[in-house]
Amino acid sequence: MPDHHTLEETERAMKDHVGNLPLDFAAANALSNLFRAANAVRSELTNRVLRKHDMTWTGFVVLWVVWIWDGMETRHVAESADISKATLTGVVRTLEGRGMIAREGDEKDRRLVRLRLTSEGTELMERIYPEFNAVESEIISQLAERRVSTLTKTLRDVVNAAEGQNSP
Repeated sequence: MPDHHTLEETERAMKDHVGNLPLDFAAANALSNLFRAANAVRSELTNRVLRKHDMTWTGFVVLWVVWIWDGMETRHVAESADISKATLTGVVRTLEGRGMIAREGDEKDRRLVRLRLTSEGTELMERIYPEFNAVESEIISQLAERRVSTLTKTLRDVVNAAEGQNSP
């Protein structure tokens, strides 16, 4: 039996293995598929776009967050990128060494540090993001526009439920 299994095979194996337990299989299957989809997309984007720019997923996410918000305090970057402050420190050190990001102290509170993209970081994001989005578009292209809209709303609802927020 191969080590890589389809989603259906995995669902079947799970049910065979734990089918006697009082579980919500619909919830388990939905979130297992969500997790696997997220990992597959992340892997595809890393392999096809980020690797050729010598960029890790986490490095890209940090740059993206700082880029779209035109700078942000480090604790909020870590939260937005869903990484620890310790991980962010290492990522920022690497990006800083590559000339992509700069730290700025807060004039009112020296304990606070803000991150901003350098001109090199901005140029990199303006080059990478269209490539990144082209792969995103290719991945989602098998779905009709209506299904993409439904998927987006459904995923937003899942995130809001996981984060304890109400849907708008």
